[in-house]
Amino acid sequence: MQDPTAQPFPAIKRESLGASSHAAPGSGLLFLREDELRIAQDMIFFALRDLTEAPDAILAELGFGRAHHRALHWIARRPGLKVGDLLSILGITKQSLTRVLGPLIQDGYVAQVPGSQDRRQRLLTLTEAGAALERRLFEAQRERLIAAYREAGGPAVDGFKRVLRGLIRAQGRQYLDTPDTTRSGLKR
Repeated sequence: MQDPTAQPFPAIKRESLGASSHAAPGSGLLFLREDELRIAQDMIFFALRDLTEAPDAILAELGFGRAHHRALHWIARRPGLKVGDLLSILGITKQSLTRVLGPLIQDGYVAQVPGSQDRRQRLLTLTEAGAALERRLFEAQRERLIAAYREAGGPAVDGFKRVLRGLIRAQGRQYLDTPDTTRSGLKR
């Protein structure tokens, strides 16, 4: 029988090289053991499960899934987003994107218009209904994010952002670092 007072996840222990508080991030870590990496992987799994639970329920009511949520998120973040750029951001095939965008357009959540300078481009924006749905999905996650950030505190939030950035491949980092007006044409 398991000890009821035991913590569900063991504490993560790190050995340091005695780095000062001004050292470069990660320079004080001597090594990360496999069990520590497994715990991080476990935590990411549970965090993603719990963060997506409420939006998943909303989307299921509409016959949509997480891929639809991701498309709505990025179209909301970048109104006028090119279909090609959305493909690159999501890292999916054209066929998969068609299965996601088709219902969103048909059901009136996303509008698609030709580009003003290149009529072959298809630019995506949210309709009023799409903006309302995306806002509802965001609100379903907002309070969980606020509570987690407040519990962790400022330095932990900064460290968390660094860890997330470290998990993101170069294309995603480039996208995040590029001003909105010059984001077109990024490659996977």
